[in-house]
Amino acid sequence: MVLSNINMKMNAFLPTRRFAYHTILLCLLLLVSGCGKKPVGKVLTATAYCGCSSCCSWERGSSKYLHLDFWNRYVSEGSDRGREYTGKTASGTIPREPQEGLLSFDSIRRPYMIPVRTILFPWYFSAEKGTIAADTRYYPFGTEMYIPGYGWGRVEDRGSAIKGPNRIDLYFDSHSEALQWGRRKVKAEIYKP
Repeated sequence: MVLSNINMKMNAFLPTRRFAYHTILLCLLLLVSGCGKKPVGKVLTATAYCGCSSCCSWERGSSKYLHLDFWNRYVSEGSDRGREYTGKTASGTIPREPQEGLLSFDSIRRPYMIPVRTILFPWYFSAEKGTIAADTRYYPFGTEMYIPGYGWGRVEDRGSAIKGPNRIDLYFDSHSEALQWGRRKVKAEIYKP
């Protein structure tokens, strides 16, 4: 009697167990098949820029005030000449260099840095995409790209010299890093929104 009750309970449990297995299998298939958009691989000319006055065309002080307000920054070239320089991109965001998150290849390469990152730098938990300037006629704002040697980036800016589908500009935090990058031909993976 007790054995038959156990068998009945097991038989009632089996269909839900099969359903769970099928659900897990379906989720794994969707994950492996990649139900998102496929990347487009393209060779691009990538240059670099930073937020300094020579890269972003700004100067301290306005000629209207005889440059005596040197603590303010003003645009020195282009159609916005004379306006206050905010440092924001064309899409209104603050430019940034890509940051690898806690779960990255860098953590695998240097596992001894994981405790340091979690205790001293908790903002490194999530990865940050870098800022890319591109021609928005070909790559609209929000287009994500993977550039070898730079990492993941998102199109958030445009530049006066960035014209055409084969040209991008990568943001770096310092001018020396931007100069070190120079001008390179890279095979980028492009994910349009």
